[in-house]
Amino acid sequence: MIIDSHCHLNRLDLDGFDQSLEKALAYAREQGVEHFLTVAVELEDADILAKLAKQYPDVSYSVGWHPCDVNDKDIIGFLCEKGQASKCVAVGETGLDYYHLENEDHKKTQHHLFSQHIEAAKALRKPLIIHTRQSIDDTLDKLKSEHDGDVGGVMHCFTEDWASAKKALDLNFYISLSGIVTFKNAHLVHEVAKNTPLDRLLIETDSPYLAPHPFRGKSNHPAWVKYVAEMIANLRGISFEEVASNTTRNFYRLFQIHQGES
Repeated sequence: MIIDSHCHLNRLDLDGFDQSLEKALAYAREQGVEHFLTVAVELEDADILAKLAKQYPDVSYSVGWHPCDVNDKDIIGFLCEKGQASKCVAVGETGLDYYHLENEDHKKTQHHLFSQHIEAAKALRKPLIIHTRQSIDDTLDKLKSEHDGDVGGVMHCFTEDWASAKKALDLNFYISLSGIVTFKNAHLVHEVAKNTPLDRLLIETDSPYLAPHPFRGKSNHPAWVKYVAEMIANLRGISFEEVASNTTRNFYRLFQIHQGES
């Protein structure tokens, strides 16, 4: 069995499933997916995802605000309040994204919101889900200076080099790989896939985004997380089952979920 450790169930394209999330999840379960972590990108997602998690025993969720579309406000109270729910297992996704950076004020706002997520994670004793794009040095520096390392977290959809991955591992973060690892020219990600210790690795779809080969360019679905595991197994020269068992165990350990709760 495998786990989709990062997806956005409220944003899936359900055209192939009669507009039914239930059918999409059932198909994923048929493909071996036993748990789904659906991740917030807006504050409004908190209540939406809580309802989904209540409806489906094998779904857990996070609370957070993606760095791309933020404004300067204090949200730590909101994060701490919404994050107390038992099925809310993480804070994020949060981080820094300089690819979409609008101006210096936007950069300051991203840093301000990132700091609040870090403080909320420490207060809640729940791990962080980190998004970083063209900002890896600042992201790691901020985590090193503000994050105490006890809570830990995951570098989601990791696309940086192995040197950066090692720094994240040293900060008590896991490395999560998405469908990008199946892309032929994703050489940096391939190196990370081959070198990250198996006990610090997670797999994800980030669906509906970043569909793996052979579905690249299409809307992604949690069922396709198996292609991520298969590619990692091929790169490392080990079995699919070894990747599946380790990433599943890592997921439950990081997010403090007792295996079998699903």
